[in-house]
Parts: sequence; C-alpha cells; structure tokens
Amino acid sequence: MMLSANIILIGAFLLLLLLGTPIAVALGLSGVAGILTGLDQYALGTVGTNTYNSIAKYPLIAIPLFVLTGVIFERSGVARRLVEFAAYFVGPRRGGLAVVAIVVCMIMGGMAGSGPADAAAVATVMIPSMRRAGYPNAFSASVIAAAASTAILIPPSIALIVYGVMVPGTDIRALFAAGLTPGLLAGIFIAIPTLIISRKHGFGATEAGDAGPKRRFMDIFIQALPGLMAPVIILGGLRSGLFTPTETAVVAVFYGIFIGLFVYRELRFRDIYKAMAESAETSAVIMLIIALAGIFAWAGGTLGAFDSAANALLSITDNGWVILAAIMVILLFAGMLLDGVSIYLITLPLIIPVAQTYDWNLTWLGVLMALNIAIGQFTPPVAVNLIVTARIARVPIESTVPWVIWMVLSMVVLLGLMMAVPDIALWLPKALGYVV
Repeated sequence: MMLSANIILIGAFLLLLLLGTPIAVALGLSGVAGILTGLDQYALGTVGTNTYNSIAKYPLIAIPLFVLTGVIFERSGVARRLVEFAAYFVGPRRGGLAVVAIVVCMIMGGMAGSGPADAAAVATVMIPSMRRAGYPNAFSASVIAAAASTAILIPPSIALIVYGVMVPGTDIRALFAAGLTPGLLAGIFIAIPTLIISRKHGFGATEAGDAGPKRRFMDIFIQALPGLMAPVIILGGLRSGLFTPTETAVVAVFYGIFIGLFVYRELRFRDIYKAMAESAETSAVIMLIIALAGIFAWAGGTLGAFDSAANALLSITDNGWVILAAIMVILLFAGMLLDGVSIYLITLPLIIPVAQTYDWNLTWLGVLMALNIAIGQFTPPVAVNLIVTARIARVPIESTVPWVIWMVLSMVVLLGLMMAVPDIALWLPKALGYVV
C-alpha cells in the first residue's frame, strides 16, 4: 500500500509538471493524492496545518523583504550608477562592457538575492549600451544571465535562507559567509570565457576605440557610494550581530527607500507603492510554493518515499563521491527547469539523509547545491535567467547556445573545485566562528 502511495505521490508530481501545472499546485495536489492513497481521508485534516506550518517560520520573513530591497534599488537608479562606477575601472577595451555587466550583476545580487530579478535589472540597463558597442544581443543576454546566477550564492540569497530554515543545525549567517567566496569566484569564472570570446570575435570594438569624455573618479565614486554601501551594511550587520538576517532585510529596505527619496531623488512615493505591489506579487509566488511544498514534504516523509529514494540511491554504490556526483547531475537538470527555492524544497528531504550517512558538512552542501542550481539557471533549453535576458534582448534562447555553453563549462570546472576542496566555501564561516 505504501509503495503504491509513494509511486502515486512522485508520479502525480512529475505528470503535473509535464502538463505545465504551476510548481506550487503540482506539489500540493500530488501531496494530497499521496495522502489519500497511503493514509485515509481523515489524514487530509493535516493539509491545512502543514500548509500553515511551512511558512510560519520567522526567518522566512526575510524573503519578501529582500525581494522588496531588490525592487527598490532597481527603481532608485542604483544600477545605472553602479554601471558607471564599474565602467570607470574596466575602461574602454574589448570585452570591457561585458565585464562591467558581470560586476554589476554581482553587486546587485548582493541586494536582491534572486537571479531572475538581478538579470532583469542589469539587462534593462546594460543591453542597449552593449548593443551600441558592437556586442551581439544573444551574447549580451548570455553574459548577463550567467552573471546574474551569482545572486543565489552572494548573500543575501533567498534560496540559502530557505535551505537554512529547512535543514536543522545550519546557521543562515554561516551559509551567507560560505556563499561569498564561491560567488566571487563564479564571477571570475564567467568573466574568463567572456573576455576570450569578446577578443576573439572583436566584440566591443566601438567602445575600445572611443573612450568618450572622461569623468572624474570622485564624481563617479560619490554617486555610486550609496549603492556600494548596501552590501557592506547587510554583511556588516550580520557579522557584528547587530541584526539577524531578518532584521537586516528590514534595514536594507529602509536604506534603499532613503537613498531613492533623499539621495538620488529618483524614487517617488507612488513608486514605493508600485515597488511594494511588484515585490508582494513575487513574494506571494515564492511563499505559495513553500506553503504547498509542506504538504508534499509531509506526505513523502510519512509514507517513507524520501527514505526509500535515499536507500535506493545509496544501494547503487558505497562510494560517497559517486553519490555526490549523481546528486549534482540531478540538480543540474532540475536547475534548468525550476527555480532554486523549489529545488531545495523538493530535493532536500531526499538529499539530507544521504548527507548524514556520509557525514557531509551541511553548510558546504548547501552552497554546493546553490552553485549547481546557479549553473542550471542559465543552461538551455529551459533556464530561468536566460528566459528573462533573452526576452529583454529580443532574441530566441537557441541563439544564445554558442555563447552560453562556454560559461556553463567554466562554471562546471568551479563546481568540481568546490566538490574537491570544501574549504573554498568553509574558510570564511570558520574564520568568523560560524562553523567549527
């Protein structure tokens, strides 16, 4: 009976996904189907409780607040000033604007915590400039989609917050610290093929030949400083213990509003209302997924589906590295289809028992999963970041394949390094005392 219920639970979920059902609905309905098959109609009384309990967690308040932070900073003119600041240092050279786009994506990722939001903000500002400088739209869309994936690593990451809430014994501060170095390395690993391709094909020849009027460094720095201070405030508040991750999100929102209203003066009160409405819509989607995933998780745990899947995976081999590689391949394909939050919610009940069997460091595992999911976010044929940038660049996704594949391969190399050397992620949280 339990076996058939487990098959129905997983089978219904996969079938609903193939039919194009929204991920939240697929999770909820398949969970209910599993409960009805393996338990009884009285067990349906747990549906409401599990739905509520899934989101009745204090740290999750940070998610809508960080989403709002990203929208506020996008509308307040921060992205444009960060572009000018990064462009000053990179200078007029072939591939320069592409590197600027990568740097700005990384900085904006430290405010928004969401890859698609980061991709949308930077693509809107950068793609017209890159087009004028001689970059093909498909290449520009590829670079920005890849660079925006660093938002899932660089704190504050919404996906890492969800991971920290779901996995007992993990510290969100440790996850944030562990994601910083891999996030910065990811930007470098994306920049390497970007520069090689730009120089080989002569992209950005116009910007290399015309530096344009040179503005004073101090003028550019002063304009960009409020935006540059946002990650400092977020990370500094966490490190000093002045704010919890949730309280930091509140501070970031008010800081962004202050900059937009009184420093840059590009934000009006009606814009704040629009930003709140937009972020509420985005946050509602994320929280609905988390809420209905609670039904799926409870059903899978009660019926033993996740334990059975974990045991099946462990029965393949007793080599932990082979198991880890298999998990990474599964996550890579999942990253092409789903957002990071959904992947964590679906796969963690399966992966955590395996991790405990092999005594993997859970902070390292969370960042390793995040890096893998980041690769999936810009890997065709279905890639959430690439969908956003391709739409803004007005190119079909298939036209990005010749360019984006090199960035995917470069990031896979980084993933291999992270698997082989856990201290790439763990040295900072260890130094800060978050991980023993």
